[in-house]
Amino acid sequence: MQRIASLPPAYFAAHLPLYPFFIWLGSFVFGYVKSMIFVNVFFTVVLAIVFYAIVSRLKLSKHPLILTVVLLHLPRFLVVRSIGAPESLFLLLIISSLYFFEKENYFLAGLLGALSVWTKLPGILLFVAYSLVFVERYIRTKKIKFSYGWVKLIPVSLIALFGFYALVYTDFFAFFHTGGVVPMGLPFSQFNVNLKWIGTAWLEDILFYFALYGYTAIVLWKSKYRSFFYFAVVFFSATTLVQHRDIARYSLPMLPLTMIALEQFFTSKKFIILFIVLLPAIYLYAWNFISFNTMPVLDWSAYR
Repeated sequence: MQRIASLPPAYFAAHLPLYPFFIWLGSFVFGYVKSMIFVNVFFTVVLAIVFYAIVSRLKLSKHPLILTVVLLHLPRFLVVRSIGAPESLFLLLIISSLYFFEKENYFLAGLLGALSVWTKLPGILLFVAYSLVFVERYIRTKKIKFSYGWVKLIPVSLIALFGFYALVYTDFFAFFHTGGVVPMGLPFSQFNVNLKWIGTAWLEDILFYFALYGYTAIVLWKSKYRSFFYFAVVFFSATTLVQHRDIARYSLPMLPLTMIALEQFFTSKKFIILFIVLLPAIYLYAWNFISFNTMPVLDWSAYR
């Protein structure tokens, strides 16, 4: 079995630098392996606090605590928040950027969106969503505010990221040359067993994710928080193009918006009873998944 440390340096261009940067900071105290877990757990806690605060301040639910607890225990997110993965940080930056956008603090919305791009590339979709909000406002009011320009920090950060790669890897487009980037194709191209990242015909669960997130976008159509709606539409549309079996993970940034859009369902007594009944199964799923999906590392000493 090949050691992960023997991979060529260019491979790591597919894993954006912000989450590894925090691991590096934590390594001075915990070492790299423990820092990897600590950083993710830390940002998961911060995400829970921020999500609770946003739901409370925007009066999105009468039961923000229940909504937060359910969010933290949804199966695929329970897995990635418990291991070394950037999703907790990414979701934190996404939902925080959307919040400040709705509060018309476009500088913070742009800055947090820019940081999300350095965490996972789909953060650029925030810029698309914000642009659509501005188009809608212009059609309605025929006005453009100078402060809207702060959201340009998001695409600028993408250019800066590729510039960083040009310095480190001597390749501006190193991200796309790693061989580990999941391709984007036609809508619903996940249902092709012959594609590289598919390899199975047992894909009916993907239909349930598409139904859930598509319904989220439909419900948010009437929301006064227009960035929520447009981000849901843009991200859902982009997810249908991802040629990968693991749509459950690639669609995780939709989860906070789904919790908000369907909060009456997720905080109902009937769902809470079902949630309690299924909680052992959710933990068994996560335990089984994490035990099975391990990195091929024979010697961890280089990471301590």
